[in-house]
Amino acid sequence: MPEPRETAVYTHGHHESVLRSHTWRTAANSAAYLVPLIRPHMKILDVGCGPGTITADLAALVPDGHVTGVDRAPEILEQARATAAGRGLANVDFAVADVHALDYPDDTFCVVHAHQVLQHVGDPVRALREMRRVVRPGGLVAVRDADYDAMTWFPASEGLDDWLDLYRRVARANGGEPDAGRRLKAWALRAGFSDVTATSGTWTFATRDERTWWSGLWADRTLASAYADRARLGGHAGEAELRAVADAWREWGERDDGWFSVLHGEILCRKDA
Repeated sequence: MPEPRETAVYTHGHHESVLRSHTWRTAANSAAYLVPLIRPHMKILDVGCGPGTITADLAALVPDGHVTGVDRAPEILEQARATAAGRGLANVDFAVADVHALDYPDDTFCVVHAHQVLQHVGDPVRALREMRRVVRPGGLVAVRDADYDAMTWFPASEGLDDWLDLYRRVARANGGEPDAGRRLKAWALRAGFSDVTATSGTWTFATRDERTWWSGLWADRTLASAYADRARLGGHAGEAELRAVADAWREWGERDDGWFSVLHGEILCRKDA
């Protein structure tokens, strides 16, 4: 098996403002396209599991099966283990792994799942080939990724336009593809899948609480996360520009007519039996 190699930098890092979003994610709000196909006996690999909230939900859905969550960041796996332990789940484990070179035999899992992962990797087609390799014949690879350029909001905001432009530039400079959602089907076909179902799903933030939460985490992320550091160090934005973007987020969050939608591409890829 090839040696793992870092081909892209994870743009967001694991600042509290990032984990505020990641720990909000559940199977219901982030994997609804997959949940109806899960059966109690299944063995599932959750790639890029982060703090483990989706992983724990998947484990609860397979009481006669098992879920393995993997991530490249050892420190975040401690939080994932705590999440699973806090829910009393005994059918889940966690390990450090690189999706470009998974340390599992061929045909091991019934389902391989990845949420918001391929936008951050250097070679998404290679990653999908690895996921295909470790899933059993007849099994599923399920992938969901945001598409930043398809995100939309109201009212219009030059500050949020600047945010989107800045984020896409920083993500691409790190080796990722922020508009991954629209590319998932094409990547899956290049990875050797012939049975691919492509759908889409959204997150929408419109109530006062939703706007406050979403705008607040992005304002904080713009100033204090690894993304902010990479924007500064890469010469993409100075402190004044970052503060202007953060202010724009908070101003949008205060608008009673504010609305924000995040589009995700989704694929279900069945491995030939």
